[in-house]
Amino acid sequence: MTAIVIDSIRREADRGPAAGARKALGWTVALLGAAALFASVAEATLALLAQPRAREALGGGMIAALATAAGALPVLLAKQVSQKLQDGMLGFGAGVMLAATAFSLVIPGLDAAQSQGAGKWAAGAMVGAGIAAGAFFLLMLDRKVPHEHFIKGLQGAAATQMKRVWLFVAAISLHNLPEGLAIGVGYGGADAVRSTALATGIAIQDVPEGLVVALALLGAGYSRGTAAALGAATGLIEPSGALLGAAALGASASLLPWGLAFAAGAMLFVVSHEIIPESHSRGHEAQATMGLIAGFVVMMLLDTALA
Repeated sequence: MTAIVIDSIRREADRGPAAGARKALGWTVALLGAAALFASVAEATLALLAQPRAREALGGGMIAALATAAGALPVLLAKQVSQKLQDGMLGFGAGVMLAATAFSLVIPGLDAAQSQGAGKWAAGAMVGAGIAAGAFFLLMLDRKVPHEHFIKGLQGAAATQMKRVWLFVAAISLHNLPEGLAIGVGYGGADAVRSTALATGIAIQDVPEGLVVALALLGAGYSRGTAAALGAATGLIEPSGALLGAAALGASASLLPWGLAFAAGAMLFVVSHEIIPESHSRGHEAQATMGLIAGFVVMMLLDTALA
């Protein structure tokens, strides 16, 4: 029996260096693969940024990110804002997104489809399918990506295995991704004025949104510095989304109606699934609704008066 144990130990010892070498080789291959992937992504990004519209989209996304940060910073000094005002600000953001969906995405998407030769019914069907696809994409992300809403709690797979702060960040990033996509596909179109109006409207609504997010993090028990930093950081998904949207349309001009409709569907999903339920969950439906109407009017004016 002792001989068997000794022989087993010897075999394990013999395997030890080999196993270590295999592990080192595996890590080396993984790191080289990651480096190659990073280099490919960097090369593709640089090539994309050589296109004027992609640079404009990135600039619009950066402005939106800065607006989010500007909204989050006052939490360092300000006292707690009333819940009524917070719900009104959430409603304002929802109104801006609804108007942007209608005037900056759906209508231009229909026009783009018809300019490519589609009839009215075919254009409507194309845009409708794109809206459904965008909403379904956000629904899948909402179900699969672990995150936590301030009101609805844990969502997505394996959410209980992550730290709470990262769940909040993931939830807000999912919220901001459609805005970035909308900016990107907006600048991918031919109407520069309308694209600027869209980016301006999203940036305007990002200011109160950044404040609401930072205040919610503060209310969840995080320090003022952490709440402000995370609230500002959540806006960084918007430049990435803008580049992604611009890259998709850069592949083919025929994708413009689909891209506009996809971004519209994603925005509608966020408004209906996230913002309105949260703004109406504390008994301040009137303030949230009036905020929504105000946001809708502001975005409508930006889109129609500047065009």
